[in-house]
Amino acid sequence: MQQANGNGKMTKYRWTICAMLFFATTINYLDRQVLSLTWKDFIVPEFHWTNNDYGTITAIFSIVYAISMLFAGKFVDWMDTKKGFLWAIFVWSIGAVIHAFCGIATSGIVAGQWAVGFHGAKEALSTIGDVSQVASVSVSLFIFARIVLAIGEAGNFPAAIKATAEYFPKKDRAYATSIFNAGATIGALMAPLTIPFIAKAWGWEMSFIIIGAVGFIWMAFWVFIYKKPHVHPKVNNQELEYIQQDDKDELVREDVTATPKKGISFGQAFKYKQTWAFAVGKFMTDGVWWFFLFWTPAYLSSVYGLDSTQSAPQIFTLYLITLLSIIGGWLPSYFVEKKGMNPYAGRMRAMLIFAFFPLLALLAQPLGGTSVWFPVIIIGIAGAAHQAWSANIFSTIGDMFPKKAIATITGIGGMAGGVGSFLINKGSGVLFDYSDKSQMSFMGFQGIEAGYFIIFAICAVAYLIGWIIMKSLVPKYAPITDL
Repeated sequence: MQQANGNGKMTKYRWTICAMLFFATTINYLDRQVLSLTWKDFIVPEFHWTNNDYGTITAIFSIVYAISMLFAGKFVDWMDTKKGFLWAIFVWSIGAVIHAFCGIATSGIVAGQWAVGFHGAKEALSTIGDVSQVASVSVSLFIFARIVLAIGEAGNFPAAIKATAEYFPKKDRAYATSIFNAGATIGALMAPLTIPFIAKAWGWEMSFIIIGAVGFIWMAFWVFIYKKPHVHPKVNNQELEYIQQDDKDELVREDVTATPKKGISFGQAFKYKQTWAFAVGKFMTDGVWWFFLFWTPAYLSSVYGLDSTQSAPQIFTLYLITLLSIIGGWLPSYFVEKKGMNPYAGRMRAMLIFAFFPLLALLAQPLGGTSVWFPVIIIGIAGAAHQAWSANIFSTIGDMFPKKAIATITGIGGMAGGVGSFLINKGSGVLFDYSDKSQMSFMGFQGIEAGYFIIFAICAVAYLIGWIIMKSLVPKYAPITDL
């Protein structure tokens, strides 16, 4: 075992690792947002998509992400944190860039013109009379690109949660998770300030290429920055002891040549109510965040007539508000340190508080008739509550399970969340097209506004329902000791 900086003040290298996880999550959400900020204004005129087409693309992304999360956790446990993360971001960066070439591929398949470049593809497609064929082929190609993106992106959270468990004691994990998870918010904040303007200046294709390439830069840093804390020359003995303060019953200073501990099987994982509680919490709530992420730009366009550049101030403000989620990491620490609760009880108390804030989404559409800023602020508050909830629900895994199982359990929960996201994204696309065409009336709203009100209502109550089920399955702190 290699250990430097043995004397003097405790090092804080764990926060460098946390910063790397933050940047990875920022890149993850930037890549995920490019499509939502370009499809209405730049892609629809070229490919003639409907809301249902977009809903299908986002729903398939969600379900592939869900399935991939299940195996990504096992993959990260098998490859271990460093290599697992490298593979994940490599695959999703490739997937992000592939989107840019869907226009050329559509031109080749539909018009028989391949070597035409981005602009030439647009011209070739504009001459096609059967726009349904253009829509069908382009949707299929974008689905392929989203599948590659989803497979890679599924590795981010299992790897990040595993790295957090390796570098932080239990009492700090929710705070560290809330910091790196804020990368989702920062990515969403940066997206409206960059993506629409890149697309407007150089074409929607370049927005996918430029944003997608950032992941390769992150990889170069990760190769040199990450090592296990017990062999890292920049982690001294004081910091190592702080990191490993919960591991009295584990062999935590194993030799670097020791055989890594095996993870757990899916069969073992599903024997525990703790696994089901985490999965239910993710299933009920992940779709809410993804709905806001994928559909808010379209909502501002469909209901308020704002294109992606005009709505940039609203989108930026919305995600700026979600930065309040950093409180999500502090509040359970307050309950643990000041109120004497165990970590799980403190997290569940905090999650109950956060579950009430999304109820404001019931007012988003009613108040939206007064000003667009009311739904923007309300969605921002609901988004902050989600991210605070998310930081804590991820940390419950480390409370309950040994480190060797963390990535696998994270993957199972991620799959459940992806299934929930599939249902809300596909359902939203179908509902919005139907409500718009039929001019459906519901609770005083008509047309697509009625459709959005229904989805907002579902989002509003999802967290309380999820919390009640989680609490019923695991009413008190019950760590797994037989693995």
